[in-house]
Amino acid sequence: MLILQLYTESAYTRVWIPDPEEVWKPAEIIKDYKEGDTVLHLKLEDESTLEYSIGPKDHALPFLRNPDILVGENDLTALSYLHEPAVLHNLKVRFLESNHIYTYCGIVLVAINPYEQLQIYGEEVINAYSGQNMGDMDPHIFAVAEEAYKQMARDEKNQSIIVSGESGAGKTVSAKYAMRFFATVGGSANDTSVEEKVLASSPIMEAIGNAKTTRNDNSSRFGKYIQIGFDRRYHIIGANMRTYLLEKSRVVFQAEEERNYHIFYQLCASSSLPEFKDLTLMSNINIYHSDTVCYAGVKEIHQVSIFKVIASILHLGNVGIVSERDGESCHINRDDTHLHHFCRLLGIEQEQMEHWLCRRKLVTTAETYVKNVSYAQAVNARDALAKHIYAHLFDWIVEHINKALHTSTKQHSFIGVLDIYGFETFEINSFEQFCINYANEKLQQQFNSHVFKLEQEEYMKEQIPWTLIDFYDNQPCIDLIEAKLGILDLLDEECKVPKGTDQNWAQKLYSKHSKSGHFEKPRMSNRSFIVVHFADKVEYQCDGFLEKNRDTVYEEQINILKASQVSTVYFLLRIKLNGCRQNESPSNAGPPSATSKTSKINVRAAKPAPKGHNREHRKTVGTQFRNSLHLLMDTLNATTPHYVRCIKPNDFKESFVFDSRRAVQQLRACGVLETIRISAAGYPSRWTYPDFFSRYRVLMTKKDMTIGDKKQVCKNLLETLIKDPDKFQFGKTKIFFRAGQVAYLEKLRADKFRFACINIQKTVRGWLQRIRYRKIRKSAITLQRYGRGYLARRYAEMLRLTRAALICQKQYRMVRVRREYLRTRRAVITIQAFARGMFIRRLYQEFLLHHKAMIIQKTIRGWLVRKKYLRARYAAIVIQCFYRRVRAKRQLKQLKIEARSAEHLKNLSVGMENKIVQLQKKMDNQSKEYKTQNEQLVVTNTALGSEVTKLQKEVETLRSRQTAGTQVTSLQEELEKLRAELQEANAQKKQIEEEFSNEKQGLEQRVEELEKENSLLKKEKEEMNRRIQTSNQGDVSQKEIRLQVELDEERQRYQNLVKEYSRLEQRYENLQEDMSSTKFHPGHRRNHSNQSSLGSDSNYPSINMSEAGDTDDTIQQVEEMGIEKAAMDLSVFMKLQKRVRELEQERKRLQTNLEKVEELSKHKGNEPKSSTSEDDINADLAYNSLKRQELETENKKLKNDLNELRKAVADKASDNNSSNELQEGYNLLLNQLKAANEELDVRKEEVLMLKTQIVNSTRQSENINHIDTVDAPDLKNLHPLIPYCGMFVFRLLEAQLQTQSRQHKDELEALHTQIELLKDNLEKKQEMLDHFSTLSPEALVEFSVQQEITRLTNENLDLKELVEKLEKNEKKLKKQLRIYMKKVQELEVSQATKSRPELTRQVTVQRKEKDFEGMLEYYKDDEALLVKTLITDMKPNAVSATVPCLPAYILFMCIRHADYINDDQKVHSLLTANINAIKKVLKRNNDDFEMTSFWLANTSRLLHCLKQYSGDEAFMTQNTAKQNEHCLKNFDLAEYRQVLSDLSIQIYQQLVRVAEGIMQPMIVSAMLESESIPSLAGVKPMGYRNRSSSLDCESGGPVGYTLQALIKQLGQFYTIMADHGLDPEISQQVVRQLFYSINAVTLNNLLLRKDVCSWSTGMQLRYNISQLEEWLRGKNLHQSGAVATLEPVIQAAQLLQVKKKTSQDAEAICSLCTALSLQQIVKILNLYTPLNEFEERVTVSFIREIQNRLQDRIENNQLLVDTKYTFPVLFPYTPSALSLETVHIPASLSLDFLTRV
Repeated sequence: MLILQLYTESAYTRVWIPDPEEVWKPAEIIKDYKEGDTVLHLKLEDESTLEYSIGPKDHALPFLRNPDILVGENDLTALSYLHEPAVLHNLKVRFLESNHIYTYCGIVLVAINPYEQLQIYGEEVINAYSGQNMGDMDPHIFAVAEEAYKQMARDEKNQSIIVSGESGAGKTVSAKYAMRFFATVGGSANDTSVEEKVLASSPIMEAIGNAKTTRNDNSSRFGKYIQIGFDRRYHIIGANMRTYLLEKSRVVFQAEEERNYHIFYQLCASSSLPEFKDLTLMSNINIYHSDTVCYAGVKEIHQVSIFKVIASILHLGNVGIVSERDGESCHINRDDTHLHHFCRLLGIEQEQMEHWLCRRKLVTTAETYVKNVSYAQAVNARDALAKHIYAHLFDWIVEHINKALHTSTKQHSFIGVLDIYGFETFEINSFEQFCINYANEKLQQQFNSHVFKLEQEEYMKEQIPWTLIDFYDNQPCIDLIEAKLGILDLLDEECKVPKGTDQNWAQKLYSKHSKSGHFEKPRMSNRSFIVVHFADKVEYQCDGFLEKNRDTVYEEQINILKASQVSTVYFLLRIKLNGCRQNESPSNAGPPSATSKTSKINVRAAKPAPKGHNREHRKTVGTQFRNSLHLLMDTLNATTPHYVRCIKPNDFKESFVFDSRRAVQQLRACGVLETIRISAAGYPSRWTYPDFFSRYRVLMTKKDMTIGDKKQVCKNLLETLIKDPDKFQFGKTKIFFRAGQVAYLEKLRADKFRFACINIQKTVRGWLQRIRYRKIRKSAITLQRYGRGYLARRYAEMLRLTRAALICQKQYRMVRVRREYLRTRRAVITIQAFARGMFIRRLYQEFLLHHKAMIIQKTIRGWLVRKKYLRARYAAIVIQCFYRRVRAKRQLKQLKIEARSAEHLKNLSVGMENKIVQLQKKMDNQSKEYKTQNEQLVVTNTALGSEVTKLQKEVETLRSRQTAGTQVTSLQEELEKLRAELQEANAQKKQIEEEFSNEKQGLEQRVEELEKENSLLKKEKEEMNRRIQTSNQGDVSQKEIRLQVELDEERQRYQNLVKEYSRLEQRYENLQEDMSSTKFHPGHRRNHSNQSSLGSDSNYPSINMSEAGDTDDTIQQVEEMGIEKAAMDLSVFMKLQKRVRELEQERKRLQTNLEKVEELSKHKGNEPKSSTSEDDINADLAYNSLKRQELETENKKLKNDLNELRKAVADKASDNNSSNELQEGYNLLLNQLKAANEELDVRKEEVLMLKTQIVNSTRQSENINHIDTVDAPDLKNLHPLIPYCGMFVFRLLEAQLQTQSRQHKDELEALHTQIELLKDNLEKKQEMLDHFSTLSPEALVEFSVQQEITRLTNENLDLKELVEKLEKNEKKLKKQLRIYMKKVQELEVSQATKSRPELTRQVTVQRKEKDFEGMLEYYKDDEALLVKTLITDMKPNAVSATVPCLPAYILFMCIRHADYINDDQKVHSLLTANINAIKKVLKRNNDDFEMTSFWLANTSRLLHCLKQYSGDEAFMTQNTAKQNEHCLKNFDLAEYRQVLSDLSIQIYQQLVRVAEGIMQPMIVSAMLESESIPSLAGVKPMGYRNRSSSLDCESGGPVGYTLQALIKQLGQFYTIMADHGLDPEISQQVVRQLFYSINAVTLNNLLLRKDVCSWSTGMQLRYNISQLEEWLRGKNLHQSGAVATLEPVIQAAQLLQVKKKTSQDAEAICSLCTALSLQQIVKILNLYTPLNEFEERVTVSFIREIQNRLQDRIENNQLLVDTKYTFPVLFPYTPSALSLETVHIPASLSLDFLTRV
């Protein structure tokens, strides 16, 4: 396709046009361009139009702009259009908008000085770039350094990093960071700290070689090339430094606003220090410290001399030279203090120096004479001497630094860092600028050839035809400078002429090189010349060229310095010159001295100068610089170069200000644009076939997609789309495109997407319109339906209202008529009622009077009768009481007599029971009779009452008739009185009511006020309580948080110390191994047999028990000292311990002798026994043997029963039954087991008793039968059980009698208690009977009911108590049941078979023996074997089918036995050997996760056992009674617990380190690169770095890991930890740490990679994180805090996906990203890259708004996450429920030497 087709309006083409201010400015074509048009119509950014003239003589077509999607690319070669404006714009966008200072340009790293300290050079960034390919991460100086380091290791070829640029562009800083990277990544293997010395040399060289200029505050005024040497393991072993062209003229002259070298100001600032008082300097500048000087290899003795030399140079510059009147001579004042200080500091003669500063010696062939010099010549000579001294001091310091960095180890390879001046052009350019630009010409030539070579290799590797690319060759310019009769040759020739001048040299240049294309003569000057360099034309002033090239110093002054009394000055000059004379090594090739030929001249001789002396300095500065430059180029050509071009963005040193004109000048000067031009001349755009297929498959047809070969599909597509075959080439793995072709393909792709978008929009809009039409139609129908319904409802409502109105009228009329009728009827009824009432009331009053009279009569008569009755009743009761008292006394005497006999009491109780029953029955009968009589009385009473009422009515009628007349008046009077009283009572009532109402109102008001006050007080109280509570809670929570943070920090600090201790210990062991390896000689060498490998590494105190002394003396000493004092004396205590052990051994020896005697007595049973004691012993032995046999048989039976029960439980557990069935089965098992144990005990005793009785009876019968036939001596031969049987029978009878007596006593006590109870019952019942007899029938009933209620209440209380007891028992049983269930589960777990089919199950928990106390005994000699078997040779698979942490249990059981026998040496030796052996095993398997996890589990379990059985109550709360019995008795192992805790921390850190090392290569690929959601990620055009040799093609490229592989690896880690029995809390902490590592590595790569900061990556990342969270939930680890560690990367993924346009979006981002710092948020927003043209970039204003919103946030300024951070580990105390006596040792462990105790 023709490129002209892109210059059309329809293509939305944008171009670049030249601009005098901004160099290039953008524009857009508004009218199609046709071939032959002379004008191109453009629209600028300010919407103004421009007619851009085009023509072959005027302007060519403007440069095309790249698509927005490519703007801001990491690599400039990834741009579709490669030209100057594209490069400049890309750098500007990256620098200003994204604040990225690094950009790739092919093989060049362009570094722009930000003039601001950036947080992108920390150790975390170094770790992030270490091991990464160069194109994988964002551009960085560390990426270039890593590429050089990787190629050195992979290709075994030396490397060079060439850092160049203008002064102030940041060359020195870039070189410093590169060396820091090498020092961090390739640190020295031993403790020589070479890398620290290399870094320490930088501040020294900056002090003596850097100065402030107008362009840079710390400008390097010399060039240096540092070679960093590496060994075969690629560790730094040494370094060497070469320097080039020190600017000596700065010592005596500085331009305006510039300064001298830093060392002078630093020394003056330190003049007030005591050690610098002798220098007599005064100033107020920054203080300079000499610590780094000493560290770099300069001794303190030499430091003082160096400072004296520097101070002498300062004084020499202040020496006042006075001109004479004739002008031909001069002199120095005698009292010149500066000359005095100069001579004093250098130790030279002041008179001689004063003389020769103003004179010089002339040597001719005939004679030698002294000549005065003029003032100007003397000043020049003084300045030359100062420059000479400083130059030699500079070289001397460099030489000593090289000696300090030198190593005797053989160097395998090196990486050189060249920090050299860039191309310079000033208003006045002199000899220094000429040499600098000459060096840059040589470096540019090497750079061009290397770039061309790489392009050629790329084409050859891909096997595509290529033609020679025309690139700029600056060899003619180089020949102009260094060829024969070149500028340098003519300069040297003029220097040899006795009276040569700069003007003569200039005329020679004009005449010789006027025809050269690279040489020009200025029009207006005869003392300057112009050289056309590759970067620009530079005009050089000839003044001073000859003097600087000669570098002349008078030999008389040098001889005076050689005679110095200061040794350092002597060696500074003498040895240096001799060294140069012997070997002209360019390693320190600074500006050479031209006056060294005077080193052997005798001032007194008048002889001709020796020729040999002249040969020493025949080389001028220019010649030496040319030779050293050639040597440097040979070194660079022998290495693989890497280029760093530093750019200075502005001349004002302002941060992030970009001056386009200055940047373009430097880009042209440093060769970046030349790289672009070379790349654009060939095939700059290159795609791999898969990437091209993925990117441009939208342009393919369905037919093309069916072809399986992607390469063929790409070929077919390109042949269809691009007709010109020269525009692309097909390589083996890549497709090569000419410049602009990728842009054309991108345009076609964009058009395709645009057309597809239009179709999609058309379809979607039609679909939306159809939906809208349907909605409108549906809405209209709905409205019509509702409208019609509304009208119908209105009509129906009208009909309903009409009908209702008729009904209302009808009802109203009816109601009105009915009301009239009812009113009339109510009036009639009211009149009738009042009339009838009046008559009835009159009749009622009459009846009322009669009734009152009858009541009065009835009351009086009744009172008289009752009074008489009560008097008679009281008399009868008194008589009865006296009589009954007499009878009761008689009966009491009789009862007391009878109560003294027990039989009587029994009979009495039986009789009383019968009497009580009879009385109860009698009471029931009486109550029944009483009820019937009451009923009859009620009936008769009602009948009599009715009759009485009748009679009373009759009497009243009669009385009313008689007294009617008299009573009316009295009644009226009484009525009036009653009315008056009633009125008074009403008045009082009203008054009282009023008072009451008033008082009530007052009280109510008071109550309301009090209630209000109370409510207010309550509110205030609640508010105060709430405030107090909140403040307390806040304070408490803050205190808790603060304490927790302090605890975590302290724990972290302690664990870091433990980690550092382990590291130092490891380093010490490595040094020991290195020493042993270096001291090794061939042949057999014997090790010391008296050194234990296990004890050599012990760090714990031990006590030599052999020094204890004699124990008898010790006991005597204890008696003399006293117990308390002796307890404080450790030696006495240890002696007593030894005595106790000796007594224990003696006891064991006696016991063994006793057992031997018993065995002998068994064998000699037929021999005669002479004493009764022997018979007793034999009887006991027989009984014991019989009992042992019986117990063995019973034990076997019980074992069989128990095994059957265990099998049943295991079968029951293997089935998937419910928990209820399991609980029932377990209860059944427990009941059976208890019953079996009880039956066992009973049967044992019964069997023993029966057997002894049988044996006894048989022996007695035998004795009776044979008593007559047996002689007296034969009685001794009777069975030994005869005496025992009699003794046993006696014991048996005695026991029976005792049991019977105890039974009788119990029976008597029970009878006594029964008697007392019966007495109490009798008394109570008697009282009840007496009470019953006095009660009336109604009271008797009530009393019986009350008694029944109390009885029921007591029973209820008893039942409640019984229920409470039952509930308590139930709780206890439930608790026991839970314990038993836990034990059953442990039993099931221990008996469950593992999933490994090849391993056979080993029974680990067996029936404990009765004499096994959970201890293991071993001999001291077997300790090494125990450690070797259990630790050194132990494999995790060997105990995989046993109890988890079995080695820990075995070791603790051995420790328990040592504690049991009170052997502290054994305890100490065993624990020390175990700890050292574990350390050695972990060191040997330092990268084995399984072994590390195994020993972490065992070490922590051993630590828990030491705590659980320590005897400390805090650790015994969950122990069983048996476990408490197993506690340690004699030793407190708290110190060893601390040691084991530290060891556990070290193992944990190693476990995390191993796991992170395994996961490290997987994280980035799994989290960011693998496509968990297929076809979501896009592909963008790649740059050179993504297709360069930085990738290891031989190994097939980097291995890609998927997310499933990462999750699988995490699952393996968790499974291994769970299988080894590691505590779940520790496993959760390991998982949390691993998730933190995933978060840190992922986020760091996200922050350093522009290609992954896109919306699709955010989607992939969120999906991957959700998968990790799902894994955590599946493993029940969601409470471990691992999800919280992923919060930063979660928020980063959300940040990539949220909208980033408006202020609301900014507010949402600020509230969302709480776990990200401001730097991280801004970095992600700057890196955000759209993968398609339809996405929008994040604007600078939006990022600024985010910064403004978050500027007050207090946070860490660190950009990257610390990948080496480790959470403080906490080992919670988890006691084991396993009893030690149940632990079984498998036979496969070969621990037969252990004895169960």
